[in-house]
Amino acid sequence: MTIADTDKFPSRPVTALGERSPVRVRDLRLDFFRGIAMFIILFAHTPGNLLTLWIPARWGFSDATEIFVFCSGMASAIAFGGAFARVGWVLGTARVLFRVWQVYWAHVGLFVATLAMTVYLTDLDITGENYWGQLNLWPVFVESDKWENPNILLSFMTLSYVPNYFDILPMYMIVLLLMPVVMALAKVDLRLVAAFVIVTWLLAQDALLQALGLGAWHLEFPAEPWSDRSWFFNPFGWQLIFFTGFAFMRGWLPKPPVSAGLFALATFLVLANIPLSNIGVRVLGLEWAADWREANAALFDKSDFAILRYVHFLSLAYVFWVIAGDRGENLLARGSGALSRLWEGLVTVILKVGQQSLAVFVFSMFTARVLGFVMDVAGRDVFTTLAVNLLGCVLLVAVAYGAGWFKSQPWRQKKAAS
Repeated sequence: MTIADTDKFPSRPVTALGERSPVRVRDLRLDFFRGIAMFIILFAHTPGNLLTLWIPARWGFSDATEIFVFCSGMASAIAFGGAFARVGWVLGTARVLFRVWQVYWAHVGLFVATLAMTVYLTDLDITGENYWGQLNLWPVFVESDKWENPNILLSFMTLSYVPNYFDILPMYMIVLLLMPVVMALAKVDLRLVAAFVIVTWLLAQDALLQALGLGAWHLEFPAEPWSDRSWFFNPFGWQLIFFTGFAFMRGWLPKPPVSAGLFALATFLVLANIPLSNIGVRVLGLEWAADWREANAALFDKSDFAILRYVHFLSLAYVFWVIAGDRGENLLARGSGALSRLWEGLVTVILKVGQQSLAVFVFSMFTARVLGFVMDVAGRDVFTTLAVNLLGCVLLVAVAYGAGWFKSQPWRQKKAAS
C-alpha cells in the first residue's frame, strides 16, 4: 500500500463508549506527527547535539513530549477504548494491563541495555568520559557498590528508583492505569471524566498548591528512596494531555471548527511564544524575556505539565491539524513528478516510524547515547553532526520497518499460502 491509497484508511469516526461497532480509524496525522516526534526525541537526547538548539522545544513552551503523549492518547482511544466498548470493562482493563506489562519490560530492557552500553563505553577509555556518570547513575555503582546491594535493583524494579533519563515510560504506564477509571466514569457521565482529569491535573500543580497553602495535597511519585527527588514526568499532570487526545479520538470532545479566526488566534499564540522561548533569550537576546522566564517558571514547568505548555501545544496542534487537512489529506502526494514521489516516500517512512512508536522510542533512547559517543570520538563540526544524526534517523527507520515486519507475522502468511 502506498500513501496515496486513501481508500485503505477507514473514514468513519470512532464513536463514544456504548455506541454500536465503532470503526477503527488510523488518521494519517496521528502516525505522521508521532513519527516526527520520534526523530525529534532522538535529536534531543543525543549529548552535545547541535540540532538540539533548534528543535521545537526551543521555539515555545511545549515540545516533542507533548506530541508523543497526545498522539499516544489518540492511539489508545483506538486500541484500548474500542476494546472497552466491544468486550466490556473487565476485559478492556485486562487489555490495558497487558500493554502496561509490555511497556514495563520495555522500560527494564532499555535501562539494562543502556547501563551495559555506558559501562562498556566508559571502560573503553577512548574519550576519558564517564558515560554512566553522565546519566547520573552513581547510585548504581557508588552507593550500591556495583549491584552488591540488592536494594537498588529492587528499587528500580518497583519503580521507586526512576533515573531521570528513564522516566517517560513509567509516566506512560501510570497514565495507562488511569484509563479503566476514566472508562468507568464515562459509562456514568462524561462530565465525571472531565472533573476527574482536571482535578487530578490540579493536584499535580505543586506551585499552585503551595500558593494556596495546600502543598501536602500534591500528587507525585518519589524517584528514589534516599532523597526527596520526584519523577521528572509527573503522570498526574501529564494525564491531561493524554486524555485530551483520547477524548478527541473517542468523540467525547468535538473536533474544533476550521475557521480563519480560530486559525489566526492559534497562530498568534504560537508566534507570541517565540519571544518568551529559548530562542527569544538565546538568539534574539531579549533580556526581559529571560527575566520573565525566571519569574514565571512555574507557568511552563515541564515536570507537572503546567498550563502554558498545554495552551501552547493545543495552539500548535490546531495550526498543523488544519494545515494537514482532514484525515491528513494534505500530506498525500499530488502529481506524478519526482518531487511528488520523493514526498510520498518521505511521508510513508515517517508514518511507519509513527506506527511503531514504542519500539522506535526505546531504540532511540539507547541509540542517542551511542551517537553521543560517536561524536565524542569523531568531533562535532557541522558535517559530522549532520552525518551522525542522519545515521541515527536511518537506524530508527530500519527499526520501524523491522518491528512492522515482525508484527505482521509473515510466518503465518507463508503457512497459509502453503
